[in-house]
Amino acid sequence: MYETIRQSFLTDGSNLAGVRHIILVLSGKGGVGKSTISTQIALALRHAGKKVGILDVDLCGPSIPRMLNAHGQDVHQCDSGWVPVYVDQEKSISLMSIGFLLERPDDAIVWRGPKKNAMIKQFVGDVAWGDLDFLIVDTPPGTSDEHITTMDALRPFNPMGAVVVTTPQAVSIGDVRRELTFCKKMGLPVVGIVENMSGFVCPHCTECTNVFSKGGGEELARHAGVPFLGCVPLDPLLTQSLEQGKDFIKEFPKSAAYSSITSIAQQILDGVTQGS
Repeated sequence: MYETIRQSFLTDGSNLAGVRHIILVLSGKGGVGKSTISTQIALALRHAGKKVGILDVDLCGPSIPRMLNAHGQDVHQCDSGWVPVYVDQEKSISLMSIGFLLERPDDAIVWRGPKKNAMIKQFVGDVAWGDLDFLIVDTPPGTSDEHITTMDALRPFNPMGAVVVTTPQAVSIGDVRRELTFCKKMGLPVVGIVENMSGFVCPHCTECTNVFSKGGGEELARHAGVPFLGCVPLDPLLTQSLEQGKDFIKEFPKSAAYSSITSIAQQILDGVTQGS
């Protein structure tokens, strides 16, 4: 991995010139399902006819390659830099993650801040995305060095904004409130808030039980004056799809989570249309 990093290309950021819209997926809390929301938004946008890239800057927990059944793939280089891994034959979803650069899947990233920041800058500048309708940037939890570096690197390309993910509990809501403050300080618009794990859908009767309470994300959005994009329930079919690297949007169009995710993606598309 380290040899690959040393051989990377230094570019002027032109690799992002063909990207129309950049969305960061953020949360002040770990374990709320940012990577799940990132992958499902990407899949929903793809099924809406869009070409999508996913940039995984969660350096210490690169889970998206597994979620998209792309783990074990190799990253190649071209004249413009790193070629992202395509997760489908149509090349409608491309992915870059440090998970592709690890010599072994169980290798840990034990880096101090400066090395992490350098890696993120290389990811932003050195990946040859080509033409994309959307680039989804999956981030680690918090508001630390990685987030500041990501924002500084992406600022010249005018990101569309942030999708902020929370779960219904008060502890999560409090941390996500700090993430909204981060967005304000960084001048990053908030596309909206998603409440993930909002109830459990029974696989037998499809009844939804509010295991972690409900409504915290919507209340936070109302209080902060930002859009509420919707609730995504705990759905065993979604969990199964993520574990097996399947396309949930294609496989389970009748599930409860399907309608929630596609609604979120449609609101993003509507926001693009209104802003154009």
